[in-house]
Amino acid sequence: MAHWAVIIPADRWATERLFHNDTVTVSGGAGPVEPDDEVLLVVGGEVVALTQAVEADGDDLVLAYLRRAFDEPVPAAELHLDEHEVRIAAVDPAVFRRLAGAIGGTTAVGEKKTWLVSVALPIEAQTPAEAVRQFWSHVLELGPVELPTYVWPSGDELAMQAFVLGEEANQDPEEEEED
Repeated sequence: MAHWAVIIPADRWATERLFHNDTVTVSGGAGPVEPDDEVLLVVGGEVVALTQAVEADGDDLVLAYLRRAFDEPVPAAELHLDEHEVRIAAVDPAVFRRLAGAIGGTTAVGEKKTWLVSVALPIEAQTPAEAVRQFWSHVLELGPVELPTYVWPSGDELAMQAFVLGEEANQDPEEEEED
């Protein structure tokens, strides 16, 4: 089994951070990577995931996520990748093991926490059904770019945090005025 590093563009990375996908597809990127090869996913000089190549049709490279480091990427300067010149590079096995081992995250269901996630919008409507229709229209229109999503560990509502575009975002206008 070979070890690889694959660079994905920043716009694709932004999408990967917003939605929970089981795989990521790199268009025209299959090249030398074979199914079952392990691949480090790299963005901006940092490793953001450990993946495994899966069987795919055509010239696309499909990578199944094994572990993600989306919130705490691992610096990957030792890969010496120039993002303007290379998209796929073979990685020395010792370097690969070190970087893959540094990727946090968990895959075991028992180690995951339960989080409550909420989107709350004030909606003026004549009926509950109309309010629901307007709610979904606003969610589609605003999307993750403008609509804050609130998340907190189950049972700890005081730890609620707002996120916009997958990043923590301050939603207190009084705190913004103090800055």
